[in-house]
Amino acid sequence: MAAPFTRILSDVHYGDKVSRVASLEQLRPLLEGPGALLFNGDTLDTRTGPDPAADARRLEEVRAFAASAGLPVSLLTGNHDPDISSDHATELAGGRVLVTHGDILFDNIVPWSREASVLRRKVIAALAAMPPGANATFEGRLKAFRAVSASIPQTHQSEGNLVLYAIGLASNTVWPPHRMMHMLQAWSQAPSRAASIAARHRPSAAVIVIGHTHRPGVWRTAAGVTVVNTGSFCRPFGGIAADVSEAGVSIRRVGLERGAFRIGRTVTEIPLS
Repeated sequence: MAAPFTRILSDVHYGDKVSRVASLEQLRPLLEGPGALLFNGDTLDTRTGPDPAADARRLEEVRAFAASAGLPVSLLTGNHDPDISSDHATELAGGRVLVTHGDILFDNIVPWSREASVLRRKVIAALAAMPPGANATFEGRLKAFRAVSASIPQTHQSEGNLVLYAIGLASNTVWPPHRMMHMLQAWSQAPSRAASIAARHRPSAAVIVIGHTHRPGVWRTAAGVTVVNTGSFCRPFGGIAADVSEAGVSIRRVGLERGAFRIGRTVTEIPLS
């Protein structure tokens, strides 16, 4: 892909045991090529946890990595890092590409979480408390979702014991079994929901890039909007990169080789002309 382009990645989850990123230096090869790098939410967990010093240290490591990158690095918020910046979404390629984390697709933010019902009540209350009309705007809804996410403390993510961490992860995502059904349903619904949000709030967008569900892929929807989910740096699915230029979006594999993450083969090209 001809330069300049912006590379989009998401869901690094630095500091979480499920993440394959033990050191941010493993991401250094991904800086080779793009003119800018954009982390689309859940780069780490900035919510309240039992070890604020460790959380602050990881945040400082992320900011130091960004400062040393040698190219502009932007951080969009996600439901795990709702206060990492004031930017909840952005547009590229003259508005033809919309980028946001993706939790706004679901009125309970994380449908497969044991906190889903609490999150839904909080989202409804946050939207109701907004000034008239604000809760119908893209910006207003994102602001409400971030406020709700910030009010939920870290759960299994902060557990230091590996066994207890695994138990907590299972109880928060796949147990009891109906949670897995909610996850599968969210995976199925995410592309059409993302396309609907783009069509409603950013009608000039031909592509919307999200993360959040950790399921990487590209979907060309009936609405005419192409949805890209860049996946994550977590097991089991891993992730892809979206390289956005004025001409199009190149979707490329991201693989772990010799201890570092590197760009692999091109999966597909999405023209924007």
